[in-house]
Amino acid sequence: MTEDAGTSARARVTRLVLQDFRSYPGLSVETDASLVALSGENGAGKTNLLEAISLFTPGRGLRRAELAEMARDACGRFSVFASLRRGLDGEHGLGVGLAGAPGERAMRICRIDGADAGSPAAFAEYLRLVWLTPDLDGLFRGPAGDRRRFLDRLVLAVDAAHGARVNALERATRQRNRLLEDPGADRRWLDAIEREIAEVAIAVAAARRETVERLGGLITRERDDASPFPFAALSLDGEVDALVSGAAAVDAEDSYRRTLRDFRARDAGAGRTLFGPQSSDLRVRHGPKGIAADTASTGEQKALLIGLVLAHARLVRAMTGMAPIVLLDEVAAHLDPRRRAALYSALDALGGQIWMTGADPALFEDLPSGALHLRVEPGAARPVGG
Repeated sequence: MTEDAGTSARARVTRLVLQDFRSYPGLSVETDASLVALSGENGAGKTNLLEAISLFTPGRGLRRAELAEMARDACGRFSVFASLRRGLDGEHGLGVGLAGAPGERAMRICRIDGADAGSPAAFAEYLRLVWLTPDLDGLFRGPAGDRRRFLDRLVLAVDAAHGARVNALERATRQRNRLLEDPGADRRWLDAIEREIAEVAIAVAAARRETVERLGGLITRERDDASPFPFAALSLDGEVDALVSGAAAVDAEDSYRRTLRDFRARDAGAGRTLFGPQSSDLRVRHGPKGIAADTASTGEQKALLIGLVLAHARLVRAMTGMAPIVLLDEVAAHLDPRRRAALYSALDALGGQIWMTGADPALFEDLPSGALHLRVEPGAARPVGG
């Protein structure tokens, strides 16, 4: 991974084609612009377009929905195609969806330039995605699990293999929990699964720690006390996080494996594994005020979250050499004119493509030059004034 923003590849979705996706029986829209604004009434399908783009990354997209839920009707099949222009590479065709013969179980498919791709992780060679949705408004006051998922999304944007590690950890932990439920389980199986858990858990914790440290370093270097989006101070809170920060990886794995073995009886009684990356928390503080983010006002938390996501987008650009595509759902509506102008300026400086939604078309009257404003109606998206 590099840290040279000057050589960033600028990925841009130039055409988006949907078939039987959410509210769209079929849609083909040209989107060759640095900023794409989507306005329309609530329920018109604006967020559906952002969700379609978000599928070009590992996971279940920005709504965290099951893929079958995204199909327009009971057939359970859909497709999303994006024509992508990336730097000097020319155009690439990316496709994702659910497919299969009638009566058979639908399978997720991923294609790049017409060839099958092994998984959504393969898309990371062509684009990186960052997003912010209204569901994240309560992030700082919500449960630790929400912040872990947010953190893992931050990591995934710079390390495409992180999702596979997190999934492997979850599977292995579930397997250990089932073995602990059985008093007659072979201890050798427990030893084996705990070795696997320790290896993957330390890798997950180390990736989270590296991302938090790099993001914190970038925020410190680029700190602007005059910005309407205050800087965040970040830290990780968890036993495994402390273990990773104070020991070599192999020593941390051995220590965590011994802890799992020693706590078998306790975890069996609890019905779950109590000690591990699954109990870590991302701690965020409002930098200028020096207070915990969850004690800040609602408006301050919103501005802090936007600042954090913008900083993360800059980190993605620095670490991967790719200016990310940024998806912002209903963000501008909550900002006063000064913050809205500052947001547009910050987004323009990122150098990547930006997609924004808002119910009120007036929110996008002052878009920078080169922007595309689409009016979204049920099943359609048309240029405003076109």
